[in-house]
Amino acid sequence: MDNKTLIDTLSKKLGITRGDVESLISGMTRVMGECGSELDTINITGFGSFESKKRMERVALHPASGKRLMIPPKIVMTFKPSAPLKQKVRKGGAGDGK
Repeated sequence: MDNKTLIDTLSKKLGITRGDVESLISGMTRVMGECGSELDTINITGFGSFESKKRMERVALHPASGKRLMIPPKIVMTFKPSAPLKQKVRKGGAGDGK
């Protein structure tokens, strides 16, 4: 599902305008980015949790030349789905109809 389809689907299901959905998604991603850069964990009940971790710098080998490279440290975000979300996916989206 692409972004436009997601916005249209949410707009219809929630009964709000496309602009409101776009604002909501934009705000949510902005807040998640801020929390992620501060290494905070974001828990969304019934959906899952987003956790930011800092990867330390490391040495790697370039596959073509075999030269050693220093990979700088970086922050990565991981997602762990909740148990109810996993069950809904396994059942093909069937569930409480919400």
